[in-house]
Amino acid sequence: MTATTDPAAVAATDTESRLDARPRRGGGTGTPTLGVNHLWKVFGPAEHKLIGTPDVDLARDELRRKTGSMIAIRDVSFQVWPGEVFVVMGLSGSGKSTLVRCITRLIEPTAGEVLLDGDDIRKANAEKLRELRRRRFSMVFQHFGLLPHRRVLDNVAYPLEIRGEEKAARYKRAHEMIELVGLKGHADSYPDQLSGGMQQRVGLARALAVDPEVMLFDEPFSALDPLIRRDMQNEVMRLHREVGKTMVFITHDLAEALRLGDHIVIMRDGKVVQSGRPEELVGAPADDYVADFVRDVPKANVLTLRWVMRPVMPDDALDGPEFPATTIIRRSLHAAIETDKPLRVVEDGRLIGVVDRWHILAAIAGGEREA
Repeated sequence: MTATTDPAAVAATDTESRLDARPRRGGGTGTPTLGVNHLWKVFGPAEHKLIGTPDVDLARDELRRKTGSMIAIRDVSFQVWPGEVFVVMGLSGSGKSTLVRCITRLIEPTAGEVLLDGDDIRKANAEKLRELRRRRFSMVFQHFGLLPHRRVLDNVAYPLEIRGEEKAARYKRAHEMIELVGLKGHADSYPDQLSGGMQQRVGLARALAVDPEVMLFDEPFSALDPLIRRDMQNEVMRLHREVGKTMVFITHDLAEALRLGDHIVIMRDGKVVQSGRPEELVGAPADDYVADFVRDVPKANVLTLRWVMRPVMPDDALDGPEFPATTIIRRSLHAAIETDKPLRVVEDGRLIGVVDRWHILAAIAGGEREA
């Protein structure tokens, strides 16, 4: 099993910068923007009879033979915090695309909660659900879904038109979003006059036009060639820096997940097999399935000094170079080479540990986390 993009791509400087800049999670304080609690989706005649029975533990083929049903989402829970890029990753059939559609009730969940700022979306009536989709959620799909007979300007303004906004106001907003995504000068073009990457930028501009609280991306770049795909990943990172939206990103590509994600969930057969920050998945895979995914990832490009640091000992020399705990190991290599002293690891101005040279060298060589 391998991801479709070479995981070594995470060694690029822009990737390291992205990982260094990850926001902190809520840590149990405040309210997450999005909360998914014990979510299930069962397709088939046994949809509302299956949960809570021993049949849920049957293998897929056996379950289908016995009940005519299939479990696409199996007791999934997670939280997405404000301003976070949350990545859901898995191979085809893992349930990730069904999950993102359940979040917005494009597919109706069988059981569980989907909370937006604490309010259960599953309890919303049809009118409130329409308003949520028009004003607080936006989606970017793999297939751009642009209206071929309308200009770029009208495509971007379309969700505002549906919302009933005046023409002058929606065109003003659309022009701003077109410029934001780097398409200035193309407002009067038609979709078939644009490249695939440019069409996806139109999709991004349209999603941003409604100023959503949460942006949902369902494998938006998987149909693009590798160079354009990388450009679009860069664009998402740039837009996130500039507008700070909370984003949920669905992908089957490990390199993409590591480049974009502040927090990553890996799914298999409808279940979450591991959830954590990129360095947690790479440094301590939960099982052989995750280990297979991350096997070829250069650990020094993902693991942080926090991951390899040790406690401060009484005889440690504490005048060595100082680095933030979020520093990617690769970025401390030059300092480890130039000094025999432990690197000091700080957070909020406080010394929280040290890293010896051999920790850095072990990570560069691909070693695992030490006890």
